[in-house]
Amino acid sequence: MENAITIYGTWWCGDCTRVRRFFDNNQITYQWIDIDQDEKAAQFVMATNRGMRSVPTIVFEDGSILVEPTESQLKQMCGFVSPTG
Repeated sequence: MENAITIYGTWWCGDCTRVRRFFDNNQITYQWIDIDQDEKAAQFVMATNRGMRSVPTIVFEDGSILVEPTESQLKQMCGFVSPTG
């Protein structure tokens, strides 16, 4: 089964580890793609982020994208808090 959320990142990135821990702790399934190992994924990240290898770059089921999100942005996007609070 294909996962609705895709996280593009690198194994050595602290923010990537934090984001993966958030999804794991909240039992949210995702597909992990290491852009150091996947050139096509690296090109996608660079195209999405104006030539920068900004990770984590997270693509959600609805097509929305978060780049280097804060904890509150993750909670909001995953429906744990309302947009206003």
